[in-house]
Amino acid sequence: MFERLRIPDVLRLTPRRFPDARGSFQETWVAGKWPTGTNDFVQDNLSVSRQSVLRGLHFQNPHSQGKLIFAVTGAIWDVAVDVRVGSPTFGQWVAEELSAENGVQLFIPRGFAHGFVVLSESAHVIYKCDDVYTPGAEVTLRWNDPELGIAWPVQDPILSPRDAGAPSLAELRSAGALPSFGDLR
Repeated sequence: MFERLRIPDVLRLTPRRFPDARGSFQETWVAGKWPTGTNDFVQDNLSVSRQSVLRGLHFQNPHSQGKLIFAVTGAIWDVAVDVRVGSPTFGQWVAEELSAENGVQLFIPRGFAHGFVVLSESAHVIYKCDDVYTPGAEVTLRWNDPELGIAWPVQDPILSPRDAGAPSLAELRSAGALPSFGDLR
């Protein structure tokens, strides 16, 4: 099942699960079966984090990446922020709880900053990307930028030094570090 969120370019996916006495089975991605824009993955990433770790908000410009995110163990609160200059939803965010239990996935298209915080004791998170990681293109956006007003479900997250010192959306826009909506469509 696929559902468009408040920002319609971001999709919530709930693959079918087949439970039995042994456990369950679920397809996490099938070429041609998932919605348009989620079929050209070239890199898979695994992130392992402990409770209250907040990773993000990250994006690449250039070499923007679309991502399909899901938790293999534990639970996270996953956030997507539209950073495409000229987009009708620029600066808006959406979030979903993704867990091993609920099996929900989030497809975040190119031009969005992405981050998550771990809600459970630990979490293993996989994200499939439609472009390879390019270290020189990575940009970090301040997780608690007041302009964004993201309602993170933690008070004092564990952050990397890079995430703790990230610039605001206004600072990134002023520096020309944001992608253009027209270039990503």
